Amino acid sequence: MKKTVTWVLIADGAQARVLENTGPGKGLQQVKGLDWAITPMQAQDIQADKPGRSFASNGSGRSTIEPKTDPVGYRETEFVKSLAASMDRKLLDGAFDRLVIIAAPLALGDIRKAISPSVKKTVLAELDKDLTNLPTAQLGQHLDGIIAV
Repeated sequence: MKKTVTWVLIADGAQARVLENTGPGKGLQQVKGLDWAITPMQAQDIQADKPGRSFASNGSGRSTIEPKTDPVGYRETEFVKSLAASMDRKLLDGAFDRLVIIAAPLALGDIRKAISPSVKKTVLAELDKDLTNLPTAQLGQHLDGIIAV
């Protein structure tokens, strides 16, 4: 009988890692090559230029033109999309059977939108917590009742 492989994706908008559980009492192990990070940046770091200015339609005042998108949010959304694409590829390769997603609330919403329908079918549980900086040994207590670590 084939053992059930459960992956635990732990993410926020700037970093992520995947841990694997292969059955009760087996613990969690880092999946080699499946940890990602982008350098956290502020909007002023991404947008080096000053915002444009425009004249008011009435009077002689000028005002700043605000960007239509949040550059930090856009960058984090693109990061999450790349995570989702990686999960889809790994599922097609048969690397895991079930998926538990633990992510910061905003990242979890982005992940839900980004993952494919086939990956969604494997999702066993979701936790809206930011546990990205928690050591692997301490994660088991957060998975109690979801998987037997």
